[in-house]
Amino acid sequence: MQNQTTPIEFILLGFSMYPELHFLLSVVIPITYIFTLMGNVFIIFIITVEPHLQTPMYFFLGNLSLFDICQTTTIVPQMLLHLFSGANNISYTKCMVQLYFFILFVGAEGLLLAAMAYDRFLAICNPLRYTVLMDRKACSMLVMALWLTTALNASVHTALTVHLPFCGPSKINYFYCDVPPLLALSCGDLSLNTTVLLVASVVMGWGPSICIVLSYVYIVCRVLKMSSSQERAKAFSTCASHLSVVLLYFGSCLFTYIRPMSSYSLDRDKLISLLYSILTPMLNPVIYTLRNKDVKRTL
Repeated sequence: MQNQTTPIEFILLGFSMYPELHFLLSVVIPITYIFTLMGNVFIIFIITVEPHLQTPMYFFLGNLSLFDICQTTTIVPQMLLHLFSGANNISYTKCMVQLYFFILFVGAEGLLLAAMAYDRFLAICNPLRYTVLMDRKACSMLVMALWLTTALNASVHTALTVHLPFCGPSKINYFYCDVPPLLALSCGDLSLNTTVLLVASVVMGWGPSICIVLSYVYIVCRVLKMSSSQERAKAFSTCASHLSVVLLYFGSCLFTYIRPMSSYSLDRDKLISLLYSILTPMLNPVIYTLRNKDVKRTL
C-alpha cells in the first residue's frame, strides 16, 4: 500500500525528456516573453494616452493585454529558471499559488473574449443604443463580474487539489502546475475533482464559446442585410482580429480541458498548452496592431 503524503516540493519535468529541445527553448521562450511584455504594455499604454481609443472595445482590449501579461508571468519566469539553472524543483506552496493564478487568468481571458464578442454584437446589431447599453459603468461591471467568477473557479480547483493525497515520486510531467498533471500524480479518489473539472470546463469553456458563436451569428445576419459593400467590409474588419484571437485561444483550451481523464496525454497536452499559455499572449498585440486601423493611425 502506497504512503499518502503531502509533498514538500514537486519536480517539474517540463521538456527534460527532449534534451534536443533545450537550446531551442532557452532561446525562444525568453524572446517570446520579452515580446509578450513589450507588445501588451504598448497596447495598454496607447489605449491609456490616446483619447480616440477611450471606447468600450479598447477598454476590453486593454484588459486582455493585462490578462496576457499576468498569465505568462505566472509560468514563464519559473520555466526560465528551470531551463537555465537545471533545477526543476518547485515548492508545494509555490505550485498551489501558481495553479490558482494560472486558472484565474486563463478563465478571465476566456470570459473577456465573450464580453468582447457581445460588445461587437451591440455595436453592429444595435448601434443606436450602443453608447447607452455599453457605457463605462456597464464595461466595468462586466469586467468585475468575470473577475469574481474566475476567482471563485480558481479557488474551488485549488482547494480541491490541496486536499488531494500524493504518493510516490512527486514528478509532474508538465512545465507548470495545472490541474490535469496534478490529478495524474494523486493516488486518492479523483471522482469529485474530475467532475468539478469537467463542469467548470464546460461552464468556463463552452459557455463563452456559445456566447461568441451566437453573437457572430447575429452579426453575420445583420451585416448581410447591409446595402453597401463598404459598410459590410468595415463591419467584418472590426471583428477579424477578435475572431483570430478566439480561434487561437479556445481551440487549444477546449482541446486540453474538455475531455475525459482517460484520454489525457500529458506529453502531447503540454505541447498544445504552449499555444494558449505562451504563444497566444505574444500574438494578441500583433493581431490587433496589424489588423486595426485605429491603432495603426495612433501609431
